[in-house]
Amino acid sequence: MNGRSAPTERSAIGDFDLAGPLPTGMSVLEASAGTGKTYTLTALVARYIAEGRTESGQLLMMTFTRAAAAEMRDRTRSRLVEVRDALSG
Repeated sequence: MNGRSAPTERSAIGDFDLAGPLPTGMSVLEASAGTGKTYTLTALVARYIAEGRTESGQLLMMTFTRAAAAEMRDRTRSRLVEVRDALSG
């Protein structure tokens, strides 16, 4: 999956490694349907919060439909619960 920097810069940052260094600043994730965007975004949110890099109120995740937004919200909540349980247990 390829990531892109802020739209004003439009420079590709190459292949994205979910386990690699966390992106800083604004990032735009563009990919076709079924490529794992929601998985990647929820994993990034969990890492940012678990590593103490941000709080949930400082993140903005956008999608194009209400159904996709509901799915992303539910999957993000589930991922955060999994991470919380793993770290506390």
